[in-house]
Amino acid sequence: MNINFNPILGNYIDGLLTEDHMIAEERKALLAKLAAFIQQKRTSKEPIALTFICTHNSRRSHISQIWAAAAAAYYGLETITTFSGGTEATAFNPRAVAAMERAGFSIENPGGNNPHYLVSFVDNKPPVECFSKVFDDPFNPKGDFAAIMTCSHADENCPFIPGVALRLPLTYEDPKEADDTAEETARYDERVRQIGREIFYAMNLVTQSK
Repeated sequence: MNINFNPILGNYIDGLLTEDHMIAEERKALLAKLAAFIQQKRTSKEPIALTFICTHNSRRSHISQIWAAAAAAYYGLETITTFSGGTEATAFNPRAVAAMERAGFSIENPGGNNPHYLVSFVDNKPPVECFSKVFDDPFNPKGDFAAIMTCSHADENCPFIPGVALRLPLTYEDPKEADDTAEETARYDERVRQIGREIFYAMNLVTQSK
């Protein structure tokens, strides 16, 4: 696609596009549901809002939000907007921030207890604003959006989300389990890559739909 990603991120994405075989069939079925939601909205020319939700809105939901914004730009899906939230607010975890930077994203940290990080991936698009918040924060859409549940705890403990048009349990293992161990960097990098691989797979399905 004609998107001027920085070389590190561009090469990373090129790698993701060769990894469809690493996605289990049951997860491909879930990703196909996400793609169908996006395509239906796209066909009817409606705005497309995706909100990624995990308990603390600190790791997996932010990683997913950023990858979804990058994949939408890559495939020219201009009407997609991406958000994230939790059942409680904490902060975008610095370990997850660092992992996204290793993948090639440019991230500005303005400081504070719950920084509003600005995540950039191309020069001609506004950055993605990432900060921890509850899923129904005023910053997030109020209706007709897809709620993608990125952790099982949030999925189980948040049985009702007002305004949802699609609820999808696309859960991931928490890299937090490896915090302060020798496996920390590898675990975060693994999760960043898995989420990126799957989000790009879903967005590619959208472009293949008629």
